[in-house]
Amino acid sequence: MKQLKALLDEKVLQYNRKEFIIDDPVSFPHSFSKREDIEIVALLASVIAWGNRKMILRSGNRMFHDIMGSRPYEYVLGGEWESLDDRLNIHRTFFASDFKYICRGLRSIYTKYGSMEPLFTGCTMWEGIERLRDELASVNGGIYTRHISNPVPLKGKPASACKRIHMMLRWLCRKDGIVDIGIWQNVSPSMLMIPVDVHVARTARELGLVSRKQNDRRTVEELTARLRELSPEDPVRYDFALFGAGEAGDTFNDK
Repeated sequence: MKQLKALLDEKVLQYNRKEFIIDDPVSFPHSFSKREDIEIVALLASVIAWGNRKMILRSGNRMFHDIMGSRPYEYVLGGEWESLDDRLNIHRTFFASDFKYICRGLRSIYTKYGSMEPLFTGCTMWEGIERLRDELASVNGGIYTRHISNPVPLKGKPASACKRIHMMLRWLCRKDGIVDIGIWQNVSPSMLMIPVDVHVARTARELGLVSRKQNDRRTVEELTARLRELSPEDPVRYDFALFGAGEAGDTFNDK
C-alpha cells in the first residue's frame, strides 16, 4: 500500500499543474471571480464536458461569453434566457431548451438558497445530486433532465457514476490552489467521490484498485473507498493521477 501511495502521489504532482487548466473545462469557472458566477459556470461547464475537448471549449466559450455576455449570475436571475430559440444548438445534444431548463432551475435555487452549496451540505454527494435534480425538476414541470445523471438505480439498472457532477464538486470543494478552485466552505473534500470515466477506470483496474467491470455508482464507491485508505482527508486528489495517467497511456509497469 505504501508503494502504491508513493506512486500515485508522484503522479498527482506530475498532472496536478496549472498548465492543465487552459485546455480543460475547469478553465471556464477559473475565468470568473464572483462566487455565484463560478458556481453557475462550473455546473454548466460540467454538463457539456463530454466529447471532443476542443469542441467542449468552443461550446463553452459560446455559452458563457456570446450567450451569457460574461455575466452568468445576472443573466440567470434576469431571465434573459427566456428569449432563446429552443432549437438553438449549444453543444452536441445540449440545446437551448436544455440550457433554459437549467437556468430556470438555477434562478429558483439562487432565489431560495443564494448558492448551490446548501444542496450538498450535511449529506452524501449522491444525496446532494438528488437534491440538485429535484430542485431543477421542481420548476420545470416535474421533468428530470437527461443532462444531469441520476445517482439512483431504476428498473434494475445500475445507478450512474455521475462523473461530470462529481468533477464539478471536485472543482468547487478542493482547495489546493492549483487546478481546483475550492470556494465552498461547508463541504469537506473528504466527502467527495472520484469522478470515474474510461481513463480513470482503466488505470484503477490496472492498479488493482477496483474489481468491477462496469463504470457505475458502485464502482465509484469501491474506488473512492480504496483512495480514502491512502488519503482519508482528500481521496479525490488522486483523480489527477488516475485520469492523467490514463489519458496519457501510462502503463505503471514499475508499480
